[in-house]
This record gives sequence, structure tokens and C-alpha cells, in this order.
Amino acid sequence: MMPTIAQSDEDIRRCLPAMLALRPHLTPEQAFEQIRFQQANEGFVLAFIAGDDPSAPAPAVTGYRTLNFLYSGKTIYIDDLSTLPAARGKGYASALVDFVVEQARQTGCQCVSLDSGQNPARYDAHRLYLNKGFNITSHHFKLDLL
Repeated sequence: MMPTIAQSDEDIRRCLPAMLALRPHLTPEQAFEQIRFQQANEGFVLAFIAGDDPSAPAPAVTGYRTLNFLYSGKTIYIDDLSTLPAARGKGYASALVDFVVEQARQTGCQCVSLDSGQNPARYDAHRLYLNKGFNITSHHFKLDLL
């Protein structure tokens, strides 16, 4: 199961159901426009598992960017990693994490990082990250301005 980079509008639209499973506060059109904006302006990469039916929604997606930080150097930051509820437990998220880690290695990154919500609904995701060798290294703080 080799991930595919979403480049066309059709690819992105195939990814929306899985993305919206993680980001339900967005409408499909808002998510589409935000993904296109981030691709054009922020180096955002959207990768997905195609599944068996090319006309069906992608069962799993990830979105990531390459960033540079003083604390960690060149880093791939995973913004999103989501699997459709009916497709969970089939190794799709694991394959996407492996793909992103390989992309980081190939582009000379020092690390891969992500944030994950802190609630029971995220525990399976946390288990995946820990099993892949990620460590919990900090707390993420946020100040809403709107």
C-alpha cells in the first residue's frame, strides 16, 4: 500500500472525507480551499492511501510540511493524520507515518514531529505514534484570538 501525493482537485476531493473525520469543524469546501492555499503558499503536502476503488474516498490521509526550527532544525511537521472510521485497523495510518518518515530521511530532516489531542478518542493514535518511536517531548499551548 503505497501512499500517493494529492496534486489534482480530484485527488484532494477524494481525501476530504478522511480529513473531515479529524477536522469536523470544517465544511468540505473550507477544507478544500485551505488545503489548496497551504499547498500554494506553505509547502503543504497531502498524501493518501488510494484504496482499491479509484472512485471511492481515500481511506486514510496525512498532511505535512517541512519547517525549520531553532530547537530541532529541519523538521517535517505532520499537521493531520486521519483514517475513515470504517477503515481503521488496516495499517493505513502506519503506512502513512512510514511514508512521511522516509520523506524526512530523504530530504535531510533532523526529525518528524506532530501534535495530538489529549483525550480518549486519540489513544489509538497515541499508541501508533509511540510504537513508531515518537516520544512525548512537550506540551502544546494555544491562545485563541478570535
